[in-house]
Amino acid sequence: MNDQMLQRMKSGNGFIAALDQSGGSTPKALGLYGIQTSAYSGDAAMFDLMHQMRSRIMTSPAFSGERVLGAILFEMTMDRQVEGMGSAEYLWNKKGVVPFIKVDKGLADQANGVQLMKPIPDLDDLLAKSASHGVFGTKMRSVIKLADADGVASIVDQQFEIGRRIIGADLVPIIEPEVDIHSPQKEAAEVLLKAALTAQLDQLTDDHNVMLKLTLPSTPGFYSDLVAHPQVVRVVALSGGYSRDDANTMLAQNHEVIASFSRALTEGLSAQQSDDEFNAMLGSSIESIYQASIT
Repeated sequence: MNDQMLQRMKSGNGFIAALDQSGGSTPKALGLYGIQTSAYSGDAAMFDLMHQMRSRIMTSPAFSGERVLGAILFEMTMDRQVEGMGSAEYLWNKKGVVPFIKVDKGLADQANGVQLMKPIPDLDDLLAKSASHGVFGTKMRSVIKLADADGVASIVDQQFEIGRRIIGADLVPIIEPEVDIHSPQKEAAEVLLKAALTAQLDQLTDDHNVMLKLTLPSTPGFYSDLVAHPQVVRVVALSGGYSRDDANTMLAQNHEVIASFSRALTEGLSAQQSDDEFNAMLGSSIESIYQASIT
């Protein structure tokens, strides 16, 4: 593990950019960016356009380690280059931004009010490849729809089971049990989730480090105990479908929690913008998320 990256993630000011849209979410992300499905044919062309969008963000003068602590990449992005360097290497060596990799393969069907992760058959190979690119940590997402005690327990158990394998590969896992913002039982689900996370964190040894990526809670400051837990490097918040303004407002009410926004980060960016317009829009977005993250 890179100690410089670890210290940066523990104590640095800023937020994590989620640039990890995968196959299922890419058409929507491109559509919001002003590129409709009629503009390309096939997955190869789609992913080429997505990489162009991500490269434009990463190479922008507005995107740097001064305000962006880390960035989460899709595997295919890690395999590609930015300005002649591997994407992860570019982030750290050129921008001072800590690289993470998305490792999950999507969600299983809902059961017990939750969606577990699908199996990750090539996890060990992906972890080894990620380490070779200088990646610091991983991210994996599952979703809680209802306040079902068995369902929430199964979500957290799966996250930490895989998380321990990631720790064994000398990487830091971002544990992401998202609570659906539209859940009719959101607040009750958060109570169950906090208890389950605390129980798992308390079983970690002193040399085990994890990060938590959580939905902005219904009660401000609800996760402060998790922020203070000795095995938690950082608690980051997902935007979860909230607009950037709403997400920023809620984030600012949760002290020492920082953002890890995806759609809220790229809101307002367009392929049709000039570089000056694009950089100005991205800079404004980054500044607003940064300010909400340093409260």
